[in-house]
Amino acid sequence: MRKQLSLPAAVLAAVLSAALTACGTDAGSGPADSSVAEDPALTGIRWSVESVTVDGEKTANPTDAHITLTDEGRAEGNYGCNRFEADATVEGDTVTVGQGTMTEIGCEKPVMQFEELLRKAFSGMLTAAVDDGRLTLTTRQGDTIALTSDPAVPDAPLTGTKWTVTSLVSGETVSSVPAGAEKKAHLTLDDEGTLRGSLGCNTFSVAADVDEAQSTITLSKLATTRKLCEGPEAELETAVLRVLEQDSVTYEIEQRALTLTAENGRGLTATAPKS
Repeated sequence: MRKQLSLPAAVLAAVLSAALTACGTDAGSGPADSSVAEDPALTGIRWSVESVTVDGEKTANPTDAHITLTDEGRAEGNYGCNRFEADATVEGDTVTVGQGTMTEIGCEKPVMQFEELLRKAFSGMLTAAVDDGRLTLTTRQGDTIALTSDPAVPDAPLTGTKWTVTSLVSGETVSSVPAGAEKKAHLTLDDEGTLRGSLGCNTFSVAADVDEAQSTITLSKLATTRKLCEGPEAELETAVLRVLEQDSVTYEIEQRALTLTAENGRGLTATAPKS
C-alpha cells in the first residue's frame, strides 16, 4: 500500500504556482495568445471584377461587371450586361455559390463571351483570398476571378439627374433597348415636379408627384410632340410609353441605376452618368 505524503500548505502553493508558470511559458510556445484569426471581410462590399482567368488565359472585364455578397446569404450584381442573383454562403475563406437567376439582355459579342466565363467561374465552391482591397476567388479547377473593392457609391438623386434608358422590362423578362436606339430615350425630374425627356423619338413632359415614403411616382396625362417615328426608335418609344402612360409607377434607385415599374408589369431601367 502506497503511503500518501502530506505537504505543508506553503510548499504546496509554491509547487502549484511554479507549475502554472511553467505551463504558461512552455518552451517554443511564447506567451498565451487569446486572439482568434478573423475571417476575411467579404460581405457587404461591392466587388468590381477586373478579370477572369480560365485554363491560364486571362480575360479582362470589358464593362461594369461587379459582385456583392450579402449578410443574408445571397450574391447579387452584374455579369457585365445582365444582372443576377444567387444563393451564396461564406464560411471562413470559402464561398459557395448555388443556383440563381439572371436577366436575358442581348449584349455585344465580347461582353457576352466575358459574361459566360464569369458566370461559369462564379459557381460552386470557391476559395477566397483578400489582400489590401483585392479579392481573388479560385475554383477547384484552379481558374480565378480577380476583383477589387469599390468605394461606397451614394445613390444618384432622383431629381435633377438625367436618366438614360438602358433596358426594358415586361413581366419577368428584361431586354436591352432595340439595336440602333441606344441612348435615345432619357428622362429628368425637375424641382417643380415635371418629368420630361425623350421617349426615343418624340420628346415628352408629364406632371409627377413623388411619394418618397412609398417609393411611388403619380403621373398625370402625358404630353408629347407628334413627330412620325419608325424602326428601332419607334419600337423603343412604344415600350417607354407603356410605362409612362400609367397612373403611377414605383421607383427604386441603386447607386447609378433607376428602375421604374408600372402596375401592368411593364418597366424600364435607366442609368445616371458617372460623376
